[in-house]
This record gives sequence, structure tokens and C-alpha cells, in this order.
Amino acid sequence: MEASANGRARQRAICIAALPEGDDVSELRELLRTAGVATVGELIQHRERPHPNTYLGAGKVEELKDLVGRADANLVACDDELSPRQERNLEQALGVPVIDRTAIILDIFARHAHSSEGKLQVELAQLEYNLARMRGLWTHLERLGAGRIDGGIGTRGPGETQIETDRRLARDRITALRRRLDRVRGARETMRAERERAALPQVALAGYTNAGKSTLLNALAGSDVEVRDRLFHTLDPTTRTVRLNGRSFLVTDTVGFIRKLPHQLVDAFGATLEETLRAALIVHVVDASASEDDMLEMLRAVEDVLEEIGAGDVPRLLALNKADVLDEDRRRELGFRHPDGVLVSALTGEGLDELRERVQDAFRRTLRDVELLLPYDEGGRLAELHDLADDLRREDTADGVRVHARLPEPVAARYERFAVTARR
Repeated sequence: MEASANGRARQRAICIAALPEGDDVSELRELLRTAGVATVGELIQHRERPHPNTYLGAGKVEELKDLVGRADANLVACDDELSPRQERNLEQALGVPVIDRTAIILDIFARHAHSSEGKLQVELAQLEYNLARMRGLWTHLERLGAGRIDGGIGTRGPGETQIETDRRLARDRITALRRRLDRVRGARETMRAERERAALPQVALAGYTNAGKSTLLNALAGSDVEVRDRLFHTLDPTTRTVRLNGRSFLVTDTVGFIRKLPHQLVDAFGATLEETLRAALIVHVVDASASEDDMLEMLRAVEDVLEEIGAGDVPRLLALNKADVLDEDRRRELGFRHPDGVLVSALTGEGLDELRERVQDAFRRTLRDVELLLPYDEGGRLAELHDLADDLRREDTADGVRVHARLPEPVAARYERFAVTARR
């Protein structure tokens, strides 16, 4: 938490939400904590939909203004995305800055993006978010143009000029960022093509933020991906090679999902989400130490994003993580409610052998049976098959090496010209 010289947090926020029912803003509090902001109070209004002008009703806005003063808050944080009008009206009524959920997440993303592509994506998302809000940044200059006679020549104030200049600069920067991202994505496509040519099975770890995906990747790969108790600590995709019974797999840790993930962030963070989309198997990691209701909500949030990015049909394997903190009653409940899930602890290693076996089983079901005849001068091809094939049998004949094997589809396609027979 960022603090001033006297030990108090520099930014002290009141959390607000307009909800049909319930009063849970714990996730907003956690987002603020991750962004270095202290929460000093909250105010919830139960209504079917937010007020179109001020988000909260007039009476609640007055109540909020009083709460801001009593709590000595210098910031108001909203659990939804605000329209520019709602944000502007609230700031005028309250006399303190107002930020919404999207702005908080963008700030966190800006802190945690490390790769060149991640930084470009964050800047692009921030510019697109702020473009509609730029008029409010220059209202103090607009007043300089007020009071001119009849609104004729000379009434165009410097505020309006600055607004248009700022918007033009922002649009130019957005165009430049998109061009740079296209070049970066081209390089990433080249690297991905090399990985796909190697035909190593690809697994994506997906899940709600803070579910323990990075810890699980470390446990599976024996790697040292940095792990911290913060939302969105992993933004750039991290891929490691994992050996399972002699076969190599590529396992990628992806960005954590969250409720109401802003659409511009889904669009912007294509790198990590594409790894999920292109994976042959998604291991959906969930924090099994959460209550059943919270866990189901987290599962739904992740499934909604996977559907949105087009990964709805990718095979899934549910990993119920953090088993080390569960009591026997919760373990039995999970076994009953999620019989297809694998109970694991990335911290202690419990259940990891079963998870590895389930990953291998999932890939075995996608392999293609082939029968090949390789000439003896294709020794390199034969060596590659020994590395990539499952259940390989060979027979030396007068015409070459006859091979019976089960291969991943991309590899089978590359060996099509050597096929004697090919069947599913």
C-alpha cells in the first residue's frame, strides 16, 4: 500500500456499487489493494440498473458525499464501468476523483505488463478507454471561451482547440500502436509456427485470477515463474516444457480472468488469450478453498470469457487447486459436486501425478493411428517419430522401415506421403 510520509495511504477510496441484490464488493477491494489504494468505506445501493446520469440515485449521492468527508477519502471507486457522463457528474457532485472498475484494471495491467507486446497492448487499451473521456479533461479551458458576444467569430476558445488537438494526437497514437502490435504479432506467429512444427502437445492453464496457475506451472515444470498474492500478476504468457512419462508437453500460464472483465481488455490481451485458444487442452484451475457459491461464480466467469474468445470447444480438464487447506468435509463435497475434477495442491504436490496422467489421457484420445513406410535414407524422420509418437512399433522390411504409431494430427499430416494406411 502506497503511503505518505506520515504513514497514511496516499489514496483512500470509498467503494460504490449499484446491485439488484447482495452487497459483495470484495473483488473491488482486492483490485484496489493490488493497485496500492486503501479502502476506507463502501456504499451499496440496491437497484435494478444504475442511474443513467449519476450511477447512484440523488439521495445516495448525497449520502456518499457525506461518507467521503467523514472517512477522509480522496477517491471514489465504482464496481462497474461508468459512462463519461456518469463519471463527470459524480465528480462534480462529490468534489473528488471518481474511477471505475475498468480504470483500476488498466492501471494494474500497466504495472504488471513486462513484455514489449504487453506494454503496447496496455497503452492501446488505455488510450481507447480515455478517448471518450477527453472532453472532461479540458473543461477549465472551455470556460475561457464563455461570455463572448453572440457566439460568432472569436468565440472558439482554447479549450475546444486543445480538445480537438488531444483527440487527434490520441487517434494518431492508437493507429501507430496498432501498426507496431501487428509487427510484434507477426514475430510471435513465427515463433508459434516453430513450436507447432515441433508438434509438441500444447496445454493452457486458464482460470480465475489468483487461482494458483503460476504455482501449478512451477510444480509441473520445476520452473521458477514469479508468484505473488496479487490479482493479474501474470499478464504475459509464460510457456514451459513439461516431461510426462518421456513425452514433452508445452504448458502455458495465461492471464487470470475476472468477473466483468472489460471487453477492450479481452480484445487487447490477444497474446495470452490466443495461447488458450490454440491449445489442444485447457486445464481450468480453480481455487477450491473458496466457498461453493464463489467457486461456481469464478467457474462461470472463466467459461464466459473462453466462449467470448472462441475457445468454448477446446477440451477442458478441471484442476481443483489448494487442496492443502481443505478439510475432509469440503473434499467430500468437491468429489460429489465435481466428480470429473482433479484435486491438487500446487504447493505440496498432492494430486499432481493424477493430473499428469489425466493430461496424457486427454492427448491420447486426440492421436491418429497411422501406418508408414519410411525409406532407410530417412533416418532423421524416424528419429523424430521416436520423439513424437505414442505406442510406436517398427518393422524392418526390404523396402524400408514399416512403422505403426499414434501421432498428433499435425505430425500425421506431415508424414502423409509415407502413409501405407491411415485410419482413425
